[in-house]
Amino acid sequence: MIQTLFGSLKEAEEPKKRGIFERMREAVTRTRENLSQSLEEIVALTIEIDDKALDELEMSLIAADLGVVTAQEILSALRERALNHKIRDGAELKQMLRVEIKAILDAYATPPRVVEQAPEVILLVGVNGTGKTTTSGKLAAWYRRMGKTVLLCAADTFRAAAIEQLEIWGQRTGVEIIKTKQGGDPSAVLFDALNAAKARSIDVLLVDTAGRLHTKNDLMKELDKMRRTTQRFIPDAPHEVLLVMDATTGQNGMQQAKLFTESAGVTGIVLTKLDGTAKGGVAVAIARELQLPVRFVGVGEKLDDLLPFDSAAFTDSLLGA
Repeated sequence: MIQTLFGSLKEAEEPKKRGIFERMREAVTRTRENLSQSLEEIVALTIEIDDKALDELEMSLIAADLGVVTAQEILSALRERALNHKIRDGAELKQMLRVEIKAILDAYATPPRVVEQAPEVILLVGVNGTGKTTTSGKLAAWYRRMGKTVLLCAADTFRAAAIEQLEIWGQRTGVEIIKTKQGGDPSAVLFDALNAAKARSIDVLLVDTAGRLHTKNDLMKELDKMRRTTQRFIPDAPHEVLLVMDATTGQNGMQQAKLFTESAGVTGIVLTKLDGTAKGGVAVAIARELQLPVRFVGVGEKLDDLLPFDSAAFTDSLLGA
């Protein structure tokens, strides 16, 4: 794929020449430090890896926001290995923990659909405050770095300043935005964006949707209407429905996430603000409990601070490879 940017981006936003592993490692620093300290304490207080040590590890995983269900699933596998004397020391415990966490992430890591005919339509959904609009802008920059032509659709017509915020991201990335006035019909602006994308042979259409209407039912009805509007133009679209979640809310956002996955046809997760929490293990809980792949993670405020999720890089970063 072509790796050059179309248009000019501000120098401060130029993509950094650092690998995914290094940047992921920085993002989960707080979580890793807490987990590493717990693992060291567990190993220091026991000669062998026994039930007491594993109970302590379970509490550490829950503290890292892997969630009770996910932590218990991991510990069940580790207990079986310990019972058969297959975990001799702290190094082996960490390695087995790495294997179990990566296995959970990989179990739901389905690849994105192959889009035979452009445009690829991607809806970004989620409650207000998770970073949908910011993620839309960062995704626009990411696809442009991949050599794709991109169009932004400002379909969040309910939140004050959402359209203006997306316009700023459009200017920063050199991507045009299709919009209407605040309070306008989201499906109508999506209709216009789909027309424009097809007429201009755009590769990717990114649709920033509303996160709050009067009631949850109103929101889900509006999202369903947008899906139907999309399918009038492209029968197999939307090709991706990405649920944007805030890592700093952790397990607290899981119930809302389940509502979206059930009603909005979510196909993947974008986990934002991973660098701002000591509970980065929520990425594992999300994959396990929602049974969805994590597609991208947000690791900062800059234009290129959105990384494609890599289970190996994440697991090694979390446990300190």
